[in-house]
Amino acid sequence: MTESKATLRKSMMKKLAGLRDDERQEISKDLAHRLFETDLWKEAKTIGIYLSFGNEWDTRLIIEEAWQAGKKTVIPKTIPDVKGMEFYQIDNYSEVKKGHFGIQEPIIEQTTYTDKDEIDLLVVPGLVFSEDGYRIGFGGGYYDRFLTDFIHPTISLVWSGQLIDYVPTNQYDLPVQYILTEKGIIA
Repeated sequence: MTESKATLRKSMMKKLAGLRDDERQEISKDLAHRLFETDLWKEAKTIGIYLSFGNEWDTRLIIEEAWQAGKKTVIPKTIPDVKGMEFYQIDNYSEVKKGHFGIQEPIIEQTTYTDKDEIDLLVVPGLVFSEDGYRIGFGGGYYDRFLTDFIHPTISLVWSGQLIDYVPTNQYDLPVQYILTEKGIIA
């Protein structure tokens, strides 16, 4: 019998919490630099990315590199009533504030809404991944809902310690197209 999503989620959160800060920073930097080397990154004009939270890999380095490279950088604003998301362009960190779940989100009045079709590359968060792109996130289903009609490439930044052979799925789960690890990219 395979482990449940809840069990896998809890186990991975514990594993990630066990990493030292310097290990976490090194993994974050390595994944960011590997992302910058991909054609997906180089060709994208608009990057959809989350502001990291808790034990997620630090995305600030990626956001700042996107700004320096002149890429439009958009982050999600959650819509809890419908478990949906909308993306807004940010040009600096003063345009974000703590939102739902304590996650940094765009201040709508100070940012510009961006339609999902304009996002050239979407960086998708998660906790547990299989090599076929299925993931276990934090349990809200926000990204799975967003991805149902998303037409551009999706990628997740994954430490190899987060990869398992099989992720239990249901009909609502959607895989990411690319998994980027410290060992390379899995399409």
